[in-house]
Amino acid sequence: MGGEDRGTAMAASVVRTARSTGLGDDGIELLSRAHVLAMAPRTRQLGDDHHPQFLHPGRTVLILLRDVGVADAEVLSAAAVTESEDERLRVKLERVGRVLGNGVRSLVDRVPRPDSESLSESLVTAPTNVRLVALAERLDHLRHAHLRVGDEVWQRSAHAQAESVYLPVAERTHPLLARRYRHWCRTFRRRWER
Repeated sequence: MGGEDRGTAMAASVVRTARSTGLGDDGIELLSRAHVLAMAPRTRQLGDDHHPQFLHPGRTVLILLRDVGVADAEVLSAAAVTESEDERLRVKLERVGRVLGNGVRSLVDRVPRPDSESLSESLVTAPTNVRLVALAERLDHLRHAHLRVGDEVWQRSAHAQAESVYLPVAERTHPLLARRYRHWCRTFRRRWER
């Protein structure tokens, strides 16, 4: 399956799932544009449709749809275009605003990155929608951390940060996200202990 086919399949899955949660046509259209926007740098930069980060925008949206039940098109669109790890894959805020509107731009701009100073405080004091985007986006990166072969320093750092920052914030934000973080932290710790 080529990169376009995998991206197209993910886009269809996002639309199907969003429609099943009650998102209307206007919301679907905005979310679809956000997914296309988020996939453009991935298609250009990664060159491999099986790269762990290729389907990240859609997977992040699906976490919010399936696990949290978010049905706000702006929040879902912000989740699609948020990228906390790889600057090459980020969509510039100006472009987000032009294509998706200032509401989405504002949400994306407020999501603290993992390397932010006072990350814990920034997450805790952020509006719930911003916290949900940050937690879902980070969770998807963490779920694929084991695929970052040869990057043990990053893996250990990401695990420590997940346990000390993201898990406590998830516990204050949403029970299912908290359960998903607890499971990931436990599983990853066992992997290191082995």
